[in-house]
Amino acid sequence: MKKKVLILDDDLDILQICTIVLKKKGFDVLTVNNSNQVVEQVRNYQPDVILMDNWIPGPGGIEATRTLKLKPETQDIPVIFFSANSNVTQLAQEARADYFLQKPFDISELEGIVQMAISQGAAAKV
Repeated sequence: MKKKVLILDDDLDILQICTIVLKKKGFDVLTVNNSNQVVEQVRNYQPDVILMDNWIPGPGGIEATRTLKLKPETQDIPVIFFSANSNVTQLAQEARADYFLQKPFDISELEGIVQMAISQGAAAKV
């Protein structure tokens, strides 16, 4: 069974690039351009990993990630916080994300961190 990746970002180019790259690696990918109703989106799709942008419409990446990490049914899904902010490490920690990825990123970095998050689960924290 294919592993599922949920990507939350409002940048169409990022969504397209990530989708192409991850589908070529054999993942099922769902993209969402806002963080409204994030818990419902995650419940419905049941991803194995989530890529969360910091500056996404709705409550925003930090609040959306915190919400997911507080819910028993979603807290163990690894979240990769990704942002162009220079302090992405700090933002990821503030959000309680499991991993972070600095934008712009190399395709191999994206592939590697998604694979690591799926392999290790939420055990490896930021």
